Amino acid sequence: MNLHCFDLGLIEYSQALCLQEELLRRRYQEEYEDSLLLLEHPPVFTLGRGGNAKHLLSPRDVPVYRVGRGGDITFHGPGQLVGYPIIDLTRHGRDVHAYLRGLEAVLIEALAQVGIAAQRMEGLTGVWLEHQKIASIGIGVRRWITCHGFALNVDPDLTYFSQIIPCGLTGVQMTSMGKALTQPIAMVAVKSLVATVFARYFGYKEIVWQRNFLMPDLVNVASQ
Repeated sequence: MNLHCFDLGLIEYSQALCLQEELLRRRYQEEYEDSLLLLEHPPVFTLGRGGNAKHLLSPRDVPVYRVGRGGDITFHGPGQLVGYPIIDLTRHGRDVHAYLRGLEAVLIEALAQVGIAAQRMEGLTGVWLEHQKIASIGIGVRRWITCHGFALNVDPDLTYFSQIIPCGLTGVQMTSMGKALTQPIAMVAVKSLVATVFARYFGYKEIVWQRNFLMPDLVNVASQ
């Protein structure tokens, strides 16, 4: 099976939600193969299903969404690579825990390839550099099709995280690839790297890139 990767650039959070819903519908009906949306958002805070609104401390003029994913509160913004896999877990053992660990493994391997030694943290979800968090994960699963996904801090404005208790974990500091590397890395290179590792880890034969809404019928969905 091929993996369709959508390189969406900078896209409003509400538009990305609409795209996920449409691709979920198509995946349910087997009208489309598995997909991975790769993108950045304008500044936005999101709360998972069980997230505590009190973890939003002193918000700037930034929209807040409560959405159907696991996890607590996080920030998305330019310079952060967000990935939304729309994949059928029936091909991967119908094991949500294994899928979460798989997303962590993909990000850890991708970071290792650019010289960043990241790891898991016992009892927590996400990817860490020692005690600082570099990537967050929060997923939804409907009828064994995944949505939402991961957020990897490439080089975002980390000061936004001071407005929240990230992931509901008091005292957690966020970090980024930009802080860990001596040389800057381009977002396009990180997208390609993460997509390649993701496809290999989850066993896809080929990556089919869909750039700038090359599927004409999705343009209207994204503009809603």
